[in-house]
Amino acid sequence: MSRIMVMPSSKEAEVVVLGAIINDKDRIEQVEDLLRAEDFYFDSHKVIYGAILELRKREKHVDLITLCEELKTLGKLEVVGGVAYLSEVSSAGAYYHNVKSYSEIILEKAARRRLIKACKHAIDSSVGEPLLEDIVGTLEENLLKANAAMDMEEMEHIMDALQNTMTFIEDRCKDKKEIMGISTGFRQVDRVISGLQPGDFIIIAGRPSMGKTAFALNIAQYASRKGSVGIFSLEMPTLQLTQRLLSAKCLLPLKNIRSGDLNDEDIEKLLQGAEDLSKRKLFIDDKATSLMDIKAKAKALKHKEGLDVLVIDYLQLIEPSGPGTSREQEIAKVSRELKALAKTLNITVIALSQLSRAPELRADSRPMLSDLRESGAIEQDADIVILPYRESYYDKEANGERVEIIIGKNRNGEVTTVELGWKGEVQRFGDLG
Repeated sequence: MSRIMVMPSSKEAEVVVLGAIINDKDRIEQVEDLLRAEDFYFDSHKVIYGAILELRKREKHVDLITLCEELKTLGKLEVVGGVAYLSEVSSAGAYYHNVKSYSEIILEKAARRRLIKACKHAIDSSVGEPLLEDIVGTLEENLLKANAAMDMEEMEHIMDALQNTMTFIEDRCKDKKEIMGISTGFRQVDRVISGLQPGDFIIIAGRPSMGKTAFALNIAQYASRKGSVGIFSLEMPTLQLTQRLLSAKCLLPLKNIRSGDLNDEDIEKLLQGAEDLSKRKLFIDDKATSLMDIKAKAKALKHKEGLDVLVIDYLQLIEPSGPGTSREQEIAKVSRELKALAKTLNITVIALSQLSRAPELRADSRPMLSDLRESGAIEQDADIVILPYRESYYDKEANGERVEIIIGKNRNGEVTTVELGWKGEVQRFGDLG
């Protein structure tokens, strides 16, 4: 015999909140922005609270008499139990003043009900024919909504904000480090962007053969010395990506690693490099294709191993979590959610991006922000946009061992260009001087 599920609820908390509101006009101000009518479990309480909100909307005073009249006008007075039940509710909440605590109970119960409904919907859908990805995506969206309903944090008063800011400045004065975040491994780049900051969304964009993947991998490898780094490779398999990491780490030509043209000394270098990398918190995934996959795996990695930096190669290959009416809207959605992921997990998200062919059509082929492909939202969402540029790709007479790192956007710093050395055969950038 199946057991009937009793949905989470607290009649006592709902009665206290409604009664306190009816008795004291100041109480409604504490809860009207927190509670919605649907957060109440009992139908009569939903109707009563909805009538209260309607009175507030019309700037009418809320008390037992005005509420009775409102419900009578709506034809719902008897539905909620009549004047007798309203009087009972009013009396029950007359001596309670801390209505916020009881509101939190109501919200918590409502969130649990939404969670149960989301899981039940996923179970019912799994028996049917919908795509598994659609089921998981809907479940994730519903779970996020249930969790968001419990976010009771209030706006921060300027006094608290100033205190936290002054503490931060004081700590910075004591700690004379040049950067606040995790180092990229490049002094001049760190000087401009202050390292990799939690919550930042960084775009590395370039035309093919500019070295954007190598640059991102160099940063990931260096950041993994002190932090936990995840790499989502949507363009190349893990084997190829790991070969690039070893090439840059051991300063051995990538073509030799791929072909196996290595002597004993080279093999010893590879073994030492592999041993060093194996001890780091550096994680690679070449299976994820959708935004949903990336978000779920990033959250799991953050929970299990910690996560400081997330590298995604590359943005235009990510399948959005929902349908878009155009490619630009799809890319905009991906960009927006990657920025949100950086803030939610308090990590640095570095996403590689393609550029349009516009640089190749100009006399000066240096990339610009307007060259970002398919969506202006990428430029808008990104905190930092880095545009690697190798002049030697267009001019064979130019110095092939120098690369311009154009910092085209820097939300919290200067916009400038720095030069780095480049050894293409070993996939390695380096500081000059």
